[in-house]
Amino acid sequence: MNNGRILAMDANVYVNGGCTPDDSILVIEIVLLKMDNAYHIPNVRLCACACKTNMPSNTAFRGFGFPQGGLVTEACVTRVAARCGLLPEQVREINMYKEDRLTPYKQKLRPQNLLRCWNECLEKSAYYTRKAAVNEFNKRNYWKKKGIAIIPMKFPVGFCTRVLGQAAALVHLYTDGSVLLTHGGVEMGQGLHTKMIQVASRELKMPMTNIHFCETSTTTVPNACGSVGSMGTDVNGMAVKDACQTLLKRLEPIISQNPKGSWKDWAKEAFEQSINLSATGYFRGYEADFDWERGEGHPFEYFIFGAVCTEVEIDCLTGDHKNATTDIVMDIGCSINPAVDIGQIEGGFIQGLGLYTMEEIKYSPEGLLYTRGPDQYKIPAVCDIPERFSVSLLASSQSTTAIYSSKVRGLNPSCIKH
Repeated sequence: MNNGRILAMDANVYVNGGCTPDDSILVIEIVLLKMDNAYHIPNVRLCACACKTNMPSNTAFRGFGFPQGGLVTEACVTRVAARCGLLPEQVREINMYKEDRLTPYKQKLRPQNLLRCWNECLEKSAYYTRKAAVNEFNKRNYWKKKGIAIIPMKFPVGFCTRVLGQAAALVHLYTDGSVLLTHGGVEMGQGLHTKMIQVASRELKMPMTNIHFCETSTTTVPNACGSVGSMGTDVNGMAVKDACQTLLKRLEPIISQNPKGSWKDWAKEAFEQSINLSATGYFRGYEADFDWERGEGHPFEYFIFGAVCTEVEIDCLTGDHKNATTDIVMDIGCSINPAVDIGQIEGGFIQGLGLYTMEEIKYSPEGLLYTRGPDQYKIPAVCDIPERFSVSLLASSQSTTAIYSSKVRGLNPSCIKH
């Protein structure tokens, strides 16, 4: 049967865990749960082992196992296409989720936005026109060759357990009408503080210029969970929203008596009436459960979809390559801050480029680390950015349980560089 339909997948995954487990067990769990990527494969059997080796312990990388698992699946799709005499994009489209189905772990999936991302990416990238141009270029050039590919992505969002998704926040309202905001998330350049200020501004109906943040500290927000899995905005946003709503509820009688007043007026009046102007917010985390014995459950809260088309050029003599054009379409729901989200998508893609094409730690047979500096270990630079780089956000059509129906976008872009 050479129609390109994949009926079953059986894989054994071995991860180099190093000398201690660290995050390796969690990484292989994610590999197993996300390895199907965007494809409906009726019969799946996956096994994974974290191998103890005499190397340094390994921790998680952006994507937390999905980039590696997804790469295996995409390699399988390419092999199937070659064996069946079909184009890779044909096999991808044949096997993609197209209607409501259950994932291999029996969680319901609504893939309508996956198909929208795929079709929009085909259209925006002019894929078939460019592919014809690539084929013509390869006929005319012997030492330089071009390649073009398009792949879909399904990225499940969640921690597989509720305890890791807890979050808390603290909001102070001062008598001058300003607000000081603290939450348990860690700002590491992903724009978390900016989004939390936006959430507070939206809830309190207050200008963002009136809202200030205090750096994350356990003296103000204790027992904070890690800012991992792209969930910082989701969980901390819910906590900030809860705190702001608590504060607003206390001030409702005062605001109703003076609806045209300013926040300074309301804060002063509340202080005079001995109303508490500090509020804490809390989010318990999303419902999640998974039975590893049965291989079934509801480990994730929702799914992110995307598609990317990339054209590359390689020098057959030197192996040097460059990224000519990249078009990305991502479904991130109702974005709280599109500029921040597009920047994260671009950065994630470039980091994935480094993972797949140039970054590799090398050891000698005796265990000596070869890649000990920039001479041996290369990371993406400005020259590695695609000459034409387009990122589009899918118009939202599906509501989610996340804050304001937005979706996370930190980890998933690094997974679409397969």
